[in-house]
Amino acid sequence: MSAHGSLRRHRFVGAAVSLSAAVALASTLSACSGDDPPKKAYTVPTSLCGIPVAPALVKAALPGGDSLTMATTKPNGGTVRCNLSVDGKEALSLAQAWWGEGQTAAGVAQGYSHTDDGVLSDDLRFVHTGRAGVGKTVSACKATEHPEQDLYAVVETRDTGVDDPDAIEKLLIAFTKAVEGSAACKRPRLAAGAPARHAPPRPR
Repeated sequence: MSAHGSLRRHRFVGAAVSLSAAVALASTLSACSGDDPPKKAYTVPTSLCGIPVAPALVKAALPGGDSLTMATTKPNGGTVRCNLSVDGKEALSLAQAWWGEGQTAAGVAQGYSHTDDGVLSDDLRFVHTGRAGVGKTVSACKATEHPEQDLYAVVETRDTGVDDPDAIEKLLIAFTKAVEGSAACKRPRLAAGAPARHAPPRPR
């Protein structure tokens, strides 16, 4: 009789343990599904304020959401920003900024948030963290409107939770190269009043 009762108790305990395990598993699965990042349901255009950048690289640095909007701002005479907002909240800024000659990417980066302790590239042209980065365009990138200045490309995430050094590095390099190939990066025009250079006459 006692053995029979003992067997029943063991069976009851076993069933209770199985039930507890099932509840714990369900809770875990529910927590995991709740931790999944929101989907990026929006479409990133191929041109960001006139600068062509691969949408996949841009999307990797953006948070999840349903809609994406874009706006160009000029906070000062030497900076042009392309601000991207997700669901109405600013999420990413891609900027072109002119800085005085003699500066470096590391030095310019100090003027922007979230670049402390950034990784510096071997050629010293790029510095980035998981949230922001600065890239120096090639020395041939000049404009008469900005004499004795060099053009820098800047990538900055906002308070979105995105912290991905690999994504920021790839986007920064691609954006910098795109800026170098754009109208913003051009050779100096002939100064007013300067004598024009004529080609020598062809021999007859």
